[in-house]
Amino acid sequence: MLQAFVNSFKIPDLRKKLLITFAIIAVYRFGTYIPTPGIDGAKLSMFFDNLARTQGGTLFGMMNLFSGGAIHRLTIFALGILHYFSSSIIMQLLTVVVPALEKLAKEGQSGYKKINQYTRYGTIILSVIQSFFIALWLENPARFGGLQIVEYPGWPFRLLTVLTLTTGSAFIMWLGEQIQEKGIGNGMSLIVAVGILSRVPTAVFQIIALMKPGAQAGGRGHMDILTVVLMLGIMIAAIIATVLLTQGERKIPVQYAKRVVGRKVFGGQSTFIPFKVNNGGVMPIIFAQSIVLFPATIGVFIPNPMIQQVAAALSHGNTGYLVMIMFLILFFSYFYTAIAFNPVDVAENMKKYGGFIPGVRPGQSTTDYFDYIINRITLPGGVFLAVIAVAPDIVGKWLNIPYQVADFFGGTALLIVVGVSLDTLKQIESQLVMRHYEGFMKRGRIRGRQQRTA
Repeated sequence: MLQAFVNSFKIPDLRKKLLITFAIIAVYRFGTYIPTPGIDGAKLSMFFDNLARTQGGTLFGMMNLFSGGAIHRLTIFALGILHYFSSSIIMQLLTVVVPALEKLAKEGQSGYKKINQYTRYGTIILSVIQSFFIALWLENPARFGGLQIVEYPGWPFRLLTVLTLTTGSAFIMWLGEQIQEKGIGNGMSLIVAVGILSRVPTAVFQIIALMKPGAQAGGRGHMDILTVVLMLGIMIAAIIATVLLTQGERKIPVQYAKRVVGRKVFGGQSTFIPFKVNNGGVMPIIFAQSIVLFPATIGVFIPNPMIQQVAAALSHGNTGYLVMIMFLILFFSYFYTAIAFNPVDVAENMKKYGGFIPGVRPGQSTTDYFDYIINRITLPGGVFLAVIAVAPDIVGKWLNIPYQVADFFGGTALLIVVGVSLDTLKQIESQLVMRHYEGFMKRGRIRGRQQRTA
């Protein structure tokens, strides 16, 4: 594997792509430390530290995950790339229900460019709305226990904050597109993965601090060497399980009949349609967490007894949270799969080009067969995804370790890092093999999340 990385820099074109990717990532990480004007960063960081100890499972935690820690410092990149994903999801949903967008999606590359442009507009609109409410929220000292976060509140501060945060979000989106065009890997996903990995040193320092005699952190007790070894074993097992979940697929064989057009013979070949076990990726977890953790976030700002009770019941580690999050992940696994894969269109396209599944009639029978496969393959994938999602809460409570450390034993962070790593390595390996270099694996090939038919 090390030799494959060395070979990657021997190929001029691949070396250029890798260096561009590293440079863009460095620019992104540098921007996560540039503060937003007019804000006392030290007091804001103090507030978020206190918030993490009391309501560690709020939406702020997920926003901080996607911003690489920038939301806790409220830097110019505080909004991160989350709004791009939200806008992309909204466009996917609208593509299903709006005929004009559905027609664009079927036009190929030109239609994709228009939809992508609409996604950019949606990202800017969402960033403007959220940055404005963030500015209003920062101006109120009552929200921060009397701390004066903004020195000079008013419309000049609000407009400056909206302009700064929205520009930062647009710039991150542009950086991701530059990686996509001139670098290696999926730009948007790679930026998120880098932000998650940037938290690793903090987690390691927390473990070292807890290993010291008499150490206490966030209500957690001393950690001995056996606990650390057990944590390492659980982490390796979680990574293996996540890889299996990401790579698992069911291949449906497809046979194309021979067609004679003039003097040429077309078709007569065998291929397959891969059905991913985890077709929704990390999206079901993000949807579920957004819904479950919303009451906990509202409970931080609204001192209503009923809201406080709901927030406490749905906070991280409680039985109500675990049951609700697992149910919603199962629901959104089926929901996202139904949006991403249309068995009617696939069956019609197969029939149009003379394709059929051995033993299954073309047309409605093929559609029913696809529905049968999808319903049964999504259930174990959704259950597996739900177990991985709640693993940090279970491990953290069992080993009595901080959630920031336990978050690396599963959940959104691990799924994103594993998926993005596999995709990036797959692209690098394809470049190496194309130029007659040995890939990362001597046997077989790395399969990314986007697997083509063969």
